[in-house]
Formats: sequence, structure tokens, C-alpha cells
Amino acid sequence: MCEEDKIKAGILFCPGDPELRALKLKTHNLNVDYNATYEDETEKRAAILQQMLGELGEGSFLQGPIYFHYGIHTRIGKRFFGNFNLTIEDDAEVTIGDDCNFGPNVTIVTPLHPLVATERNFLLNAQGERRRFCYAKPVHIGNRCWFGASVTVCPGVTIGDNCVIGAGSVVTRDIPANSLAVGVPCRVLRAITEADSMRCQPDILADNRVPEEEP
Repeated sequence: MCEEDKIKAGILFCPGDPELRALKLKTHNLNVDYNATYEDETEKRAAILQQMLGELGEGSFLQGPIYFHYGIHTRIGKRFFGNFNLTIEDDAEVTIGDDCNFGPNVTIVTPLHPLVATERNFLLNAQGERRRFCYAKPVHIGNRCWFGASVTVCPGVTIGDNCVIGAGSVVTRDIPANSLAVGVPCRVLRAITEADSMRCQPDILADNRVPEEEP
């Protein structure tokens, strides 16, 4: 079994494997290329993202700077907005649904390391050779989610559709759909309901209006 297959299987893999290092090097260099572009160099930016990511839906915008680890393990839906300093350490798969919006400094991580210090330094592979190992758990984010500034999503987390995650939250466990969740560790504060509609805040809504149906 190759190291890439081990990642998908959720078992220990060697991040120093030459094939994995080559994948990461390519993506790290593409990060640098993207971050050196101007915001209005749309064609150049699109070409870099096409080389880097597993999937990026139409109408998506990544403000930059961006920091992807593998890139190819990340799939992002349509009309995504990622603000400054989006970091996705996608050793395992990361999926982000349609119409998601991320504030600045959002971080998604998938890798995990042994807790025992000596085991972090090295373990023995099947041939008895000393190697550094880690493992990874995928992160899945639904449609129409909003993440405030400096949200961190930890390995193995699934966040349902229509969630709002408050600024500075560290998400360590699954969040059900239609939830407002905040804190360190992040916990569900309450469900998002019709009472949260801008219709209920006419002083802020001003002369704008909420459509009767979603477009």
C-alpha cells in the first residue's frame, strides 16, 4: 500500500515519503505563485488554482494569501469566499460545500500525531526502519456555512449545512446543520431560526428587503 492510500485508509503514513514530499513541494510553490499575484489578475490566479486544488466551483474567490498543504485533497464548491490567510492542511480529504464564506485567518487541519513524545520522534515501519509517522482524518463542511475570523477546524470534524461558527472558535467535534456554534472548544449555542431573519431587525434592514424565496 502506498503512502497516499494509507492516508485515505486513516492509518499511519510517512509524510517524508518522496512521492508525498513532491506533491507538497508542488503545492507549496503554487501557494507562493498565487500569493505573488495582484487581486485583479483573475486569469493568472484561476490557472494556479486549477493546478493546485482537487476541485473549485464556479464563482469562487480566494482573497489570498492562501496556504494549502497538498491542495489536491481539497474540494471546494460553488461561490466560495475565503478571506485573508486561508490555511488548509489537507493531508486527508477536505470538502467545502456551495455558498460558504470564511472570514480572515480560518484554518482547517486534518493531520494528527502520536501523543507520546518518543513515538512522535519515530516509530518502526514494517521493515524495522525508523520513520516519523502521522495519520489524518477528513473534514467535511456543508453548504451555506459562515465562519468568523480565526476559526480553527480540527481533524475529523463534520459541519452541517447553514451553520455559523463564531470568530475564534476551535471546532473539535461535529456541528449539526442550522446551528450557531461558538467557543473554545466550539459548542452549539442554539439553532438558527426564522427569528434570526433580517426581517426581525428592520432598523438594520433599512430600505432593503428579504426575498420571499431563495434565488
